[in-house]
Amino acid sequence: MAKYKGEDDYDYLYKVVLIGDSGVGKSNLLTRFTRNEFSMDSKSTIGVEFATRCIQVDDKVVKAQIWDTAGQERYRAITSAYYRGAVGALLVYDVTRHVTFENIERWLKELRDYTESSAVVMLLGNKADLRHLRAVSIDEGKCFAEKEGIYFMETSALESLNVETAYSQVITQIHQVMSRKALEAAATARKDLPKGQTINMGGKDDVSDVKKGACCTS
Repeated sequence: MAKYKGEDDYDYLYKVVLIGDSGVGKSNLLTRFTRNEFSMDSKSTIGVEFATRCIQVDDKVVKAQIWDTAGQERYRAITSAYYRGAVGALLVYDVTRHVTFENIERWLKELRDYTESSAVVMLLGNKADLRHLRAVSIDEGKCFAEKEGIYFMETSALESLNVETAYSQVITQIHQVMSRKALEAAATARKDLPKGQTINMGGKDDVSDVKKGACCTS
């Protein structure tokens, strides 16, 4: 999925959060996708930062606002604000450190506590390039994802392995979910209109104007 160059020209804006323990590579996953950069000595994120990127989904331009925060416990006070409005998440662990995989269940519970059930979640086993140090098998990641009903992929921010694909899949799925919810909301609104009543808005073209307005907002 190609990068859309007009960063200020977009149809939809979706918030995606990066979560997982400190040191699993969240910041490099963010910079690799948004700026195609990687830092070998990246420091722990202090507080919160985010970056954006526009991509094409079907015939629409979608702007993803991707938030990154530190995994250390001392920053947990920002939790509710961090998750507010998020419609998708990348849940990251380090394939060379099994404890980061063990903590995924807690991160997923927290995510579900603060976001709607329709939020799109992908589990990422990062640092897949460190094959000789692997501590978490691909099957372990797959099994957990299948059990929890979420997507799964292994990535390497260093080698740019699957980073583009992971983000693109999440953003595409978010767009499909949000579009479906908008259609359902529009259908519910139509169903709730009083039957057999004519609403006179003052002109012969008013009904079509109302219909056009409804379409635009859906």
